[in-house]
Amino acid sequence: MNEFYVLVFYILGIVMGSFYSLVAYRLSNDRSIVKPRSFCDNCKTKLKWYELIPIASYIVQKGRCSYCNQKISVFYPVAELLCGILFALSFAIFGFSYNFVLAILLSSLLIITLITDLNYYIIPDEINIFFAIAIFILNIFRLGIINALIYVGYGLIIFIIMYLLMLLGNYLFKEESLGGGDIKLLFVLGMTVSLVSSLLSITIATFIALPIALYIFIKNKDKAIPFGPFLVTGFLLSFLFRLDKTIIERIFNIIMYH
Repeated sequence: MNEFYVLVFYILGIVMGSFYSLVAYRLSNDRSIVKPRSFCDNCKTKLKWYELIPIASYIVQKGRCSYCNQKISVFYPVAELLCGILFALSFAIFGFSYNFVLAILLSSLLIITLITDLNYYIIPDEINIFFAIAIFILNIFRLGIINALIYVGYGLIIFIIMYLLMLLGNYLFKEESLGGGDIKLLFVLGMTVSLVSSLLSITIATFIALPIALYIFIKNKDKAIPFGPFLVTGFLLSFLFRLDKTIIERIFNIIMYH
């Protein structure tokens, strides 16, 4: 039965990944996510329902618009596939639980920031506000109102720490060292885990981003490096695999037995 639900959430993730692509694109371009109906951004032709089937429509259309033959970014089916994998993995790890819902929220946030930050170098405020409210409400059910407020405090602490580091970086490097959207995003992410996990998650994000940042810097010194997707990835990995608990236990064992 678990295999059935894994498949169900995989399919749901693919569908939601397609929706998140639309949300990310329209918010990044100051457009309504409600209307008009989906259309080709090049020729403006409204798309039929069967041209919107996640992944399959991209394959059938050979990655191009059926009307103007404009190439469709491979980023969209990749985002759909990744979202499906993350939804399925979240259920496989947590089953039906509040932690599963939080993993779904983090996975959704990752997909949206991947598209907005990598393509447009922004993280819309609407995204941060929506997920902050959703995570706070979930934490009330998951942890109780007192602990939910404590986790808001964790988010504020991480926000303040990173804001001060941003000011220091801006002063030292004489340019923007960390985007304002990233700082707001860290407040949202800080509401999901403990302070120790937050610091560990930021460290993980930095290590993941470092080789990619070096490659981008070598190829194009003037190109900005979007850090948002790496931050969400760090927090998601830490939450899914309880990396903070594993690392702390190992440190404790080293201190006690060596």
